[in-house]
Amino acid sequence: MDLPHQGYRAAAKPRARAAPPAGEPLLFEDTSSTVPPMASQGYYNMGYNMGGMTGGGAMGGGASNLFSDPMASAAVMYGSSLASQGKDMVNKEINRFMSVDKLKYFFAVDTKYVMKKLMLLMFPYTHQDWEVRYHRDTPLTPRHDVNAPDLYIPTMAFITYILLAGMALGIQKRFSPEVLGLCASTALVWVVIEVLLMLLGLYLLTVHSDLSTFDLLAYSGYKYVGMIFTVLCGLLFGSDGYFVALAWSSCALMFFIVRSLRMKILSSVSSDSIGAGASTKPRFRLYITMATAAFQPIIIYWLTSHLVR
Repeated sequence: MDLPHQGYRAAAKPRARAAPPAGEPLLFEDTSSTVPPMASQGYYNMGYNMGGMTGGGAMGGGASNLFSDPMASAAVMYGSSLASQGKDMVNKEINRFMSVDKLKYFFAVDTKYVMKKLMLLMFPYTHQDWEVRYHRDTPLTPRHDVNAPDLYIPTMAFITYILLAGMALGIQKRFSPEVLGLCASTALVWVVIEVLLMLLGLYLLTVHSDLSTFDLLAYSGYKYVGMIFTVLCGLLFGSDGYFVALAWSSCALMFFIVRSLRMKILSSVSSDSIGAGASTKPRFRLYITMATAAFQPIIIYWLTSHLVR
């Protein structure tokens, strides 16, 4: 009788792997076999080369075709010319109504000029030379000439006036956003009305002067300095201090307006002294100057009286 051998195991025969059924896709690569699958057929190499040729070739060829196509180049050039023409038209329309370079001139100020101008607005009686200086037919910037009009002080004074009005209304328990907005819009509308009236008067009386819209806006906006001084005195010293400050700021502003506009409006009297209405033109200029100066205290009182009680 044959006894089983202990510790001995017959060598297992290699099992043949069945080929995948025909028609079914190969989900996973069989790496257990000695021969790399599909390597001899060059399947993956062919796929990689095809992807490289189609992807890189298509992108490179499309970009080169885009820039080499004369129609595409013409379209790009035409679009660029249209954009530049549109930009020029927009700048031309903006400069037609508001010159940016001229607007920069009215904001060319420094701290020294601002201090001198504020002292001139509050104490104009001691000032002697009111003529605006020129350099090669171009007026000097405000930082170089204290007599030159600017828009920095009117803008900052307007903002300060609105803030001071809000503080005054808050002290009197009458503050609300609607009231503050009404105060700001009223002050702005009065300035616009004043500038339009001056332009209309100069046009109807055919008065030729060096005044521009920015000049008139600057001279009209200087009243906010006196308004701030008037409201502060009213808050600190009551109604008596308010009326004293109102009288002082009104007289100072009237004197400043007359002396400043006289150099602008009345300076061309000699050039218009020939003609049929030559004798009346200087009188019309004087009327416009005096009316503009006399209008300032009325607006100051109208815009500040409700803030002090």
